[in-house]
Amino acid sequence: MRTLSNLSPAFHAPLAEGAPYSTSDATSDAASDAAHEAALRPDAQLARFARDALIEEARLTPKPALVDARGSGAHVDLDLATMLRSAHALEPTFAALARASYGARPGTALRTDLARIGRAGEAAMMRATAGSNAHRGAIWIVGLLVAGAAIVHTPGADDSAYAHATRIGETAAHIARFDDLLAQPARSNGERVRERYNVGGARSEAQNGFPHVLRVGLPALHDARARGDDEAAARVDALLAIMASLDDTCVLHRAGLAGREAAQAGAQRVRDAGGIATRAGRQAFDALERALLALNASPGGAADLLAATIFIDRLVQHRIGGRTVSWNN
Repeated sequence: MRTLSNLSPAFHAPLAEGAPYSTSDATSDAASDAAHEAALRPDAQLARFARDALIEEARLTPKPALVDARGSGAHVDLDLATMLRSAHALEPTFAALARASYGARPGTALRTDLARIGRAGEAAMMRATAGSNAHRGAIWIVGLLVAGAAIVHTPGADDSAYAHATRIGETAAHIARFDDLLAQPARSNGERVRERYNVGGARSEAQNGFPHVLRVGLPALHDARARGDDEAAARVDALLAIMASLDDTCVLHRAGLAGREAAQAGAQRVRDAGGIATRAGRQAFDALERALLALNASPGGAADLLAATIFIDRLVQHRIGGRTVSWNN
């Protein structure tokens, strides 16, 4: 198994002195976590998966020019502690999104209700972060997938893991295509970037069925696991796969077309070198990070999509009995 243990100690929390660790401890912990999750209400369970996906994305280290355990990346108003406060503050929002979606049909009424809940969640996030935008994109992306998962709450009899994930994505996309009747005209950074550069952004990603989650992130995660990378390295490589093809509006807002080229080409060079767990891949990763930091460009859109990838991966594995699944259809 290829690991990042020689690259990033932040992946591995040290054990307390005098507290030996064994595989039976891991089995016991996993069994305890599974029993706790099984006892949760469905809305609370989905919210917990969503919250944990945001936490795990934030803690993943190293990530290029993003907040991680090493520091703030290209951000001046965010750090890991702030990202974690934001994730915890959003758990009730994800639970409310799930409750509103159970038994509902995609339509204008549901879309409007979910948007109202999302705006309340954004306000809770801003209070938790003292006004910093830690997870606005994730409220939209992961929140819609929570809603889709609440509607498609059990796999079909013949569903593969990929088929079940696709049904969740398609249901969430159906919701995203309806109008929010209470929406106010907005001139957000994302809207301006979409108009200036003629890119789709998070809205199109959702309306098109989350292609960077289902057709990029999840297969890349599986491929990295299949070649023996540890979980942290596999998730970094999933992030790089997303970056390599995403028109990231966060990057475009901060650094324009030069930033997009640096992010996409640099991420692909890491992948071509064998991924973050190889020596050549780590060198390419370091070059990518230097280029993004020089441009003050942070791939925040890709980070939101990685969180969504982690959410779907964990959710579907849970629903099919905890088995490791293949995401290559």
